[in-house]
Order: sequence, then C-alpha cells, then structure tokens
Amino acid sequence: MSVSGFLPLLLALLPSGQLLASDSGNFSTQPGVGPAGPMPLAVMPENSNDQCDLVMNYSGAERCAFVKRTPDCNMVDGLISYLTLAFCLLPPSLTPLTITLCMIWLLVLFVILGLAASKFFCPNLSAISSTLHLSHNVAGVTFLALGNGAPDIFSAMAAISHPHTAGMAVGALFGAGIFVTTVVAGCVALVKPFPVASRPFLRDVIFYMVAVFWTFLILYRGTTTLGEMLGYLGLYVVYVLTVIISTYIYNRQKNLVTNGVPNLPHIPAEFNSSDSSDEDVPHSTGQTIQQEYESEYRPLLPYSESTSEILLSSLNPVDSRKWRRKSWSWRALKVVETPLEVLLLLCVPVVDPDKEDKNWRRPLNSIHLITAPLLCVLVFQSGAYGDVMIQGEFPIWLLTLLLGMFLAAIVFCTTTNDHPPKYHPLFALLGFVVSAVLISAAASEVVSLLHMLGVVLSLSNTVLGLTLLAWGNSIGDCFSDITIARQGYPRMAIAACFGGIIFNMLFGVGLGCLLQMYNTHSFVQFESEGLLTWILAGSLGLSLVLSFIIVPLSRFHLGRPYGVFLLVFYSVFLLIALLTEFGEIHT
Repeated sequence: MSVSGFLPLLLALLPSGQLLASDSGNFSTQPGVGPAGPMPLAVMPENSNDQCDLVMNYSGAERCAFVKRTPDCNMVDGLISYLTLAFCLLPPSLTPLTITLCMIWLLVLFVILGLAASKFFCPNLSAISSTLHLSHNVAGVTFLALGNGAPDIFSAMAAISHPHTAGMAVGALFGAGIFVTTVVAGCVALVKPFPVASRPFLRDVIFYMVAVFWTFLILYRGTTTLGEMLGYLGLYVVYVLTVIISTYIYNRQKNLVTNGVPNLPHIPAEFNSSDSSDEDVPHSTGQTIQQEYESEYRPLLPYSESTSEILLSSLNPVDSRKWRRKSWSWRALKVVETPLEVLLLLCVPVVDPDKEDKNWRRPLNSIHLITAPLLCVLVFQSGAYGDVMIQGEFPIWLLTLLLGMFLAAIVFCTTTNDHPPKYHPLFALLGFVVSAVLISAAASEVVSLLHMLGVVLSLSNTVLGLTLLAWGNSIGDCFSDITIARQGYPRMAIAACFGGIIFNMLFGVGLGCLLQMYNTHSFVQFESEGLLTWILAGSLGLSLVLSFIIVPLSRFHLGRPYGVFLLVFYSVFLLIALLTEFGEIHT
C-alpha cells in the first residue's frame, strides 16, 4: 500500500546545495547524488528558517500581504489554506476567535481520523485478512498494526512531505512513543495490577529500543541512504518473524506439555506461561457473547425489511439498546460523532466477516459505488484532481460520477437484499482504499492546521507534534487499552502499548523518507536545530531503559507504584520540553 504517494513534496534549495528546514529533526535532500548526476541549484535566502514564522512581527494590516508573497506560507498539503484564512479572510481583532475555531476544527479532524480508522479502515483490513486466510498472529502484527497506527503513520508522512513541518513528525512519533509507554502503560498498571508476560515484554522493549536508537543515529549523523532506509523498514520484518516464530515455539511446547500430562488441571492463561500474552485474546469469548446478544433480540417470526428500511437502518450508527446501557460521557461523544459517522457510512463500505450476511446492504453498497470513487477524486492529493479536465472540456469528477452510477445500477439490479454477491469481498478492498485516502487527507489537514497554530502562537512544530498531534493520535489508544485492562486483559493492553508504536515509528519515518528519495532521486538529510530533539529522543530511550530494568527487578509484576512512576516520568519530561521550548533551558 502506497497511500503515502498521495502527499506532495515541497523542496527548497540553498546555495550550499542542501535543503534545510527550520525545526529540529527536519528533513532535506542532498542534490548531486541522484542517478542523473549533479543537479542544478536554486538560490534562496541565507536564512534557512521558516520565513512564515516572521509574520507575527508585522502589523495586522501587513500580515496578509506577507503571507501571500512568502513561499513558506503556501502550504499546499491541505484542502484549506489556514494561513490565508487566519491573516487574510478574518480581521486581526478576531485572532482569538480564529484560534478557538481552529481548535474546534482540529478536534473534528481527530474524530474523523479515529472514526475512519476504527470503524472503516480496521474492519476492512480484518475482512481482507480473513479472505486471505491469514493467522491471527500474522494479521495482528501486519494488518491490525497498520489499522491501529494509520493516523500516526499518515500524520508523520504528511509532516515529512514538507520541509518546514518535518520537525512535527519527529515530535509526534517520539511524543506518542513517550505518551503510550508512560501514560497509557501507567494507567493500565494503576487500573489492573498484573504479572506481565516476561519474554514478549522483553522482546517488544528491546525491538523498540533498537528502533529508537537507530532513529537517534540517523538524526545525529544528519543523513541516510536508500539501503539504510530499507534496513530500517526491514527491522519490522524481523520483529514480525520473531513474533511468529516465538508463538510457534510456545504453542508447540504447550501442546507437548498438554499431551504429556493429560490430567493437568486447567490454569488461567493469565498465569500459566510467560508467553501467554501471545494468545491472551478473547476472540472466542467475545464472539460467543455477541452471538448470544444478537440471538436474544432476533425476531421469532421471519421478517424481511424493505429496501428503504435497509437503507435507513444502515445509516443509523446509534444502537438504541446500547444507548440505554452506556454512560452520559459515551452518549455525549456519540452525539458529536453521529453526523460525521453518517457521512462516512454514505461514502465508505464496510465488510464484516463475523456477521452472517457479511454486512451486505444492497441499497447502501450500491450508493457506495457512486460516492466512494467520487470522494477519492475530490480529496486525493489535497483535491488536486477535482478540477482536472479531460481534453479541456470534460471534468474527471463528472466521468467518475457517471461510471459510478452505471456500476451502481448494475449491482442494484443483479443482486438481492438477502444474499451478498460472490464479489462482495471486493467492497472490503474498496473500503480499505477509500478510508486510507480519507485518513491521509485528514492527516494532511491536521498537519497544515497545526503549522498555522504554530505560526500564530509562535510555537515550534516539534512542540506541536509532541503535544497536540501526539495526544490526538494516542488518546484513542489510551481509552481502548484502559478499557481492555478493566475487562480483565491487561496483558493485551500492555502488549498493544509497545507493539503498535514500533510499527508507527519504523513505517512513519521509513516510508516518508523513501517517498522523498523516490521523488527527488537523492539522499535524505536531517537538520536538527536544537536541544529539544535530543530531549525527545533521550527521554524516550531513558523511559524504555528504566522499564527494561525496573520490570525484571519487580519480577515482571506491574503494580500501582510502577504506574505512578511512569506518570511522574511523563510529567517531568513534558515540563522539561516546554521549558526548553520557551527558552528557560538552553545549551
């Protein structure tokens, strides 16, 4: 999957022949090393910093003209030009209102990212893995990791795609890593103290430390090559193979013990082995409960819904039975999500292999053949293809609309409401592509919006990445992991804390750099401006090293003191990072 290819690259050349970026951890390309030989250089000002940061030094009347004439302010990675919105369309006296509205829009974008990933991207990935008959372990470390990390990965790629927001990618990936391994893991330990699986825990921590150290070396050297990036991505392949092999060895040993001692009493999986977290997944139990729940409310007499009733019920994301059982906070969040979820249901198909009808909805799936391709055309590459004309006369969006209507009519006339067609799994592939494009577009909007907030509030992209972007992308993981721990599966929650962020870091940086190399035919260079990048990398590495030491010393029992320690560690890190950003701590 190369959804990262949807994101454009904006590159600026300096007289020294290097691309520079303003924030710590920024990415640039080194000319003259491509396959075609030396490349021509363009002349830029000696100051390599983001010139757009200077806009706040001008008076309110001059800011709009400055934004229009400054190339660094032309952020083309989003559908909306937020800098033009802030400084040209709205008067300077309404700047506080502008910031408030942008923060609300940022929350909406995070909701869209979460909904698109959890309700559409992940289920379709699950359907694809079921169609391909992949095992749970392989699907978990590949498709499930991709689904859970989609917002983080696409946000990192969107940030890397522009030299002046690349520091946001470093801040977001390192900041999310610290947040998940300290705050989320600490909350899990506070909610449900438990003995952690020793070998899987050490395996995940070691691989994550290697990934962080490798990233630190790349930032320290300031350059990387194609071979190193392939090896960087290959580290995750080694991790996947390690998980598969260790699970195979554990299952084989367990079968040998079971066959050798037939009268062995049953021991709960939470205590029977140090590797039990590999199978600490309530698939059968959850599926049985769901089947019992559905059978309880199944009508006694057969009833066939009409086409219009099927369409209306398919577009209703609120389960009345669940609504009565949930808390007020869940209901409030559902009220906010419902309009967005209805729009997504209209545009993105979902195939559910666990349901008897595979979630086949004939009227809605027919509509998807119209709305899904049209949505891709309108948001693909920040809407670059929305105005494309075929031979200067026929818009491509109209051609997509007509073809979609033709396919929708064929599907609607050749299928029934009761039985899905044989090609229904193809709708999972369509939903996967559309949700990936949508997540990529929303991630680009988040990065562009955060860049504008950084300019207005005079904050670096690195701080915005390690705070707002990292929190927004990780808060869903926090709540889901805490919920899993409360349900009695803390090992699964702690495994998700470490397994997912390995994938996010390796693929977020690796694919972003490969994308730049492919488009520029040159090496990638990293420009580190100051102390904040090293505080980020050092804090993340220190938290992993301390966990690697403390947890074995406590005999792999994660109790409440360990949870409090992790929360205090994150508070101290965040305080130091903010003091560094505001100049209180400097070299």
